Amino acid sequence: MKGLAILGSTGSIGTNTLRVVDSFPDRLRVVSLAAGRNVERLAEQVAHYRPSVVSVADEETRAALGRLVDLSGTHVGVGTEGMVAAATAEGTTTVVAAAVGAVGLVPTYRAIEAGHDIALANKETLVMAGSLMVAAARAHGCRLLPIDSEHCALHQCLDGRKPESVRRLVLTASGGPFRNRDRSTFASITPAEALNHPTWNMGRKITIDSATLMNKGLEVIEAHWLFGIPESRIEVLVHPQSVVHSMVEFVDGTVLAQLGVTDMRLPIQYALSYPECWEAAIPGLDFGKTLNLEFHSADHEHFPCVGLAYDALRRGGTVPAVLNAANEEAVDFFLSGRLPFAGIPETIGDAMGAHQAIQPSTIEDVLDADAWARSHARRLFERRAAAQVSC
Repeated sequence: MKGLAILGSTGSIGTNTLRVVDSFPDRLRVVSLAAGRNVERLAEQVAHYRPSVVSVADEETRAALGRLVDLSGTHVGVGTEGMVAAATAEGTTTVVAAAVGAVGLVPTYRAIEAGHDIALANKETLVMAGSLMVAAARAHGCRLLPIDSEHCALHQCLDGRKPESVRRLVLTASGGPFRNRDRSTFASITPAEALNHPTWNMGRKITIDSATLMNKGLEVIEAHWLFGIPESRIEVLVHPQSVVHSMVEFVDGTVLAQLGVTDMRLPIQYALSYPECWEAAIPGLDFGKTLNLEFHSADHEHFPCVGLAYDALRRGGTVPAVLNAANEEAVDFFLSGRLPFAGIPETIGDAMGAHQAIQPSTIEDVLDADAWARSHARRLFERRAAAQVSC
């Protein structure tokens, strides 16, 4: 029986993880849940799974949770400390790191220090502090098992093969809602348009990252740390059908591709069952129907966020943390209507250009770079807003 700590339990990955738990009640048990402010959904989860530890964003949410569900026998923490408590709760064997953004960094790192395996959906953790995370996992004997469908596919295709046998990793991207849109019209893109993803049903921030293709840029960095492959041998291809989730080309010229339906329960189950393979109650692909598989190179001019991510990985040090933080701030401002769509990569590029990178030796170094980037991005927004008012 595996004991699970689920960070981000009320989000898309978290709720799908609980669906997998429901399918295997004799193999998986919920030990702790960490969420933000979706108190109604969290209350339902607490009532059903009765975790020993729960974490919420703030005191107001904790009070609201207590009014909705009986919390006797449950420790309820708040903020980062609460998430750390959830990630390191007694009885945990595997932590599902599904919290969105930089908020997942410290709890995931502490979970590794506690010796827990990590089922990783929070790509920002490896983007910000890949060298530290990989070193800590090695030191504490933990496994980093990817939940992202693309990295899960790569994990399956590689199947323990050494990096030197790999010629190229290929990450596929749906292309989001704007892959065929004229770039000259990007200034008029609204949040509602950007949130209308053609393939996946995801959270708001991740959906915007898909629209800018920043999600693929972050995945390039994540793939580098997960599989030990340099950025020069990691490629992004636009694949609108989202049937092939990733591919590996080996030095002998052969290519292995992982295909599957677009259901996040599949990579979640893979990570939670590994190295075993459990039968899934999910219909597979219907090869009786015609499968038209298209692949196109990712245009870095059309989607500059991809190029920015490659540049951040090449520069290394704290630059990827700055990339991630500036992106999170820019996406938030875009969603609130205070920044145009094209302003997202502009903000990230400005922050990366202004940053004096160091090689981080501690998590605190990474957090300092994160804080600097957020402050820098906010100053840019303030100057932009002031210029618009003066006009």
